[in-house]
Formats: sequence, structure tokens, C-alpha cells
Amino acid sequence: MSTGKVKFFNERKGFGFIIDDEGQQEIFVHVSGLVDKIRENDQVSYDITEDNRGKKAINVRKG
Repeated sequence: MSTGKVKFFNERKGFGFIIDDEGQQEIFVHVSGLVDKIRENDQVSYDITEDNRGKKAINVRKG
């Protein structure tokens, strides 16, 4: 499981980005991949999956 910090999350549109603690790369996150409600600057843990658009965070939890 990876960890990071929420850089941006738009609740109305249902997506945002997480900055990975390890590689400092941006990981896309969609509301469908959330376990807990998140906000900007929250510390989160998550799994990474990849589709035709690139890497995406799933099973995103606060803390």
C-alpha cells in the first residue's frame, strides 16, 4: 500500500490528485476509488492500478 498527500480534490466533479510520498509523482484519484471521504492536504494510503490513461489510486483511505 502506498502513502501520499491529497494535492487537489474536487468533490463536485469527483476527482483529484495525490502526491506520492515515495516518488513525488501525481496519482489520479476518482471518487469511485475512495473508501473514506478526502479533502486537500489529507494524508492518505492507497493501492495503485493502471489503465489506458495511466496510474490511478484505488482503495483510498485517510491516515
